[in-house]
Amino acid sequence: MSEAHTLVSLALLYAHLSLIAVGGGIAVLPEMQRQVVELHGWMTSAEFAELFALAQAAPGPNILVVTLIGWNVAGFLGALVATVAMTAPSALLTYGVAYVWDRFRHKPWRIALQAGLAPITVGLILAGGYFVTRAAVHSVPAYAICAATFAIVFFTRIHPLWMFALAGALGLMNLV
Repeated sequence: MSEAHTLVSLALLYAHLSLIAVGGGIAVLPEMQRQVVELHGWMTSAEFAELFALAQAAPGPNILVVTLIGWNVAGFLGALVATVAMTAPSALLTYGVAYVWDRFRHKPWRIALQAGLAPITVGLILAGGYFVTRAAVHSVPAYAICAATFAIVFFTRIHPLWMFALAGALGLMNLV
């Protein structure tokens, strides 16, 4: 596949995902993984999960995974194309919709639509977590770390970065 064809494929993929990413880019993570791993074959599920973990550990927006995937697939231009394709369409659409949305802020249909989108967004984000877990967790210690991280983040106020540090230390000791 030529570099130009790859860049066009990245642009089309992320422009499409940008427009259906209700609740943010992480909401389309399962589809992103399916496209990048299964349809295009640009990387393995494990590589995808590693890039996702790296993007989540880095400061900044959680959609950095798109930039890392673009870099992995086609270098600097791939990172640039993927990032712009993921952010520009939804930003332009948001700008236009925000104007209309504000005009109808007290209308019953708008209130109902907004209430209906909230559970869909939560479900999409949970599905993304499920797919990343399936791709990254392949051993009993890894399942234990995943379950412990979930429990600690869900039931306590301990910052999730401590879990990254602990999991990284376990990985350095070859325990995972």
